[in-house]
Amino acid sequence: MVDWHSQEMLVANAEAFSKFMHVLFGLYIWEFVSSLDFDWQFISGKRRFRWPLIFYFSGRYSLLFALIGISIALNVTTEVNCQALYTFNQVFGNTAIGLASINLSLRTMAVWSQNKYVVTALVLIILGHWSFLLHGILLKAAWVDGECVIIYTDNQILAITFIYSMAFDFTVLCLTGWKLAFPANGRSKLIKLIFGDGLIYFVIAFLANLMATIFMLIDLNAVLSIIANVPAAIASTIVACRVVRRLTNFTSQGPEVFTSTQGSTLAFRSNASTNRRISVKKGDSVHVQMDTFASPDRSVADYDASGKIVKGDEFDPEAQIISNEFKRPPY
Repeated sequence: MVDWHSQEMLVANAEAFSKFMHVLFGLYIWEFVSSLDFDWQFISGKRRFRWPLIFYFSGRYSLLFALIGISIALNVTTEVNCQALYTFNQVFGNTAIGLASINLSLRTMAVWSQNKYVVTALVLIILGHWSFLLHGILLKAAWVDGECVIIYTDNQILAITFIYSMAFDFTVLCLTGWKLAFPANGRSKLIKLIFGDGLIYFVIAFLANLMATIFMLIDLNAVLSIIANVPAAIASTIVACRVVRRLTNFTSQGPEVFTSTQGSTLAFRSNASTNRRISVKKGDSVHVQMDTFASPDRSVADYDASGKIVKGDEFDPEAQIISNEFKRPPY
């Protein structure tokens, strides 16, 4: 029978852990770089920044900083302040885990059209989640035999945190799956988008935290009990960020439509193209009547009050130049 607590096994597991972390770091760098164009569109101002993206950017870059810190801790050869380094890693790592769950929760709130009961329940669960994550920051590390070593951590808090995260993701998964499977007003294009292949992201996040929880509970040794923690954080962050990018890209060139069946109610734009009916009446003033309805299968040109074609966001019925035909002579 394998002695998981033997010195030889601990050394072998530690070496495997170090190599595994480098592989995961490379994986996340690839994911990060391949999606930088999305970030740059908001940084350069090409796309309008919306408040749900605060959690997206915070979680994405928090995990990057945590992985950089972990790589430094695994490769440093000269004595450093290990306590500060590991506290840094723990703060940004736990922040990434918490923000990943928030990003997935925001998608669930959007699918439920910000139902007050769903929103209230999820906010309370998020607060409880963060309370455990903040407690998990407390650890002690020191420079021992030429490397940084964690000499104290509360494994009970870590186990509770991952169990809580697993239950949280499972709750979000069930709420999202139920609403997408049995929508009240039929399946819109947004619902088909998430149900078709977006729901798998929620499943991956749940399974990642489930794996970390299993390793934490069986507690084979000090290394293997935490070996799945970083993969869980990376998997949750990647899938949460992909969900955000997919729904943010679910946009159109027309005006924003915030309805429960056409798009997210959390400041994301509908992908439904729009058709406008404009009527102009002669008289003392110009009266513009506009009806907007979803037409996802075809695109229709936009016209202003003077009959000129406009593109995308340029359409503003209250700021159109009135043609000479409708101008009254000066008195």
